[in-house]
Amino acid sequence: MPELLRSLSAICVTEGRSAADRTAAALLAGAPDDSFGLRPPTVFDIAIRSLLSKGGHPAAAAILSAQDCLPWVDNAIARPLSAEAADISTYATLLGPDGPIFAADLRLGLYYQRPDTYYALHNHDADETYAIICGEALWTSGEDVRMRGPGSMIHHPSLMPHAFRSGPEGFLALWRWSGDINLHSYAFLPDPMAGSV
Repeated sequence: MPELLRSLSAICVTEGRSAADRTAAALLAGAPDDSFGLRPPTVFDIAIRSLLSKGGHPAAAAILSAQDCLPWVDNAIARPLSAEAADISTYATLLGPDGPIFAADLRLGLYYQRPDTYYALHNHDADETYAIICGEALWTSGEDVRMRGPGSMIHHPSLMPHAFRSGPEGFLALWRWSGDINLHSYAFLPDPMAGSV
């Protein structure tokens, strides 16, 4: 697990924002030794392992090595709002108020989305940054729509509408929240692309 935390911390540092630097420091401070134990696999475990084994970002190997201990869960944030969005994705919170590494005002984790699926336009109060580790996606950030692949870093200021259509292998990304990190503001928005692949 230390190698994974160092790899994710290094990604945060490259972002160049003070909240990202605080997140990097919190990751390096780590968690109690028993915070990351063996976990039941996510339903997407085989797909995640396959994607990570193909490489991409240098952090892919560290994530793959730690896969058995990552707390992947059903996309519970999206489920009450969109069963479709919840069924195509999973996430693992590593740092935050409810993460294995405690941080009262920050969140960080990993996100996986199945191949050839669309996660509809949404927003939230938190400032958010994604860093693509493996795979690719057609990414919408406000008016900016373009393909993003390994090494791409995408920042969404608070309440910026964003959406992603995964490529043929799906994608795995680091995500980081700062600012107002409440979960109740998470909302799907009217989206003409929803329902089309």
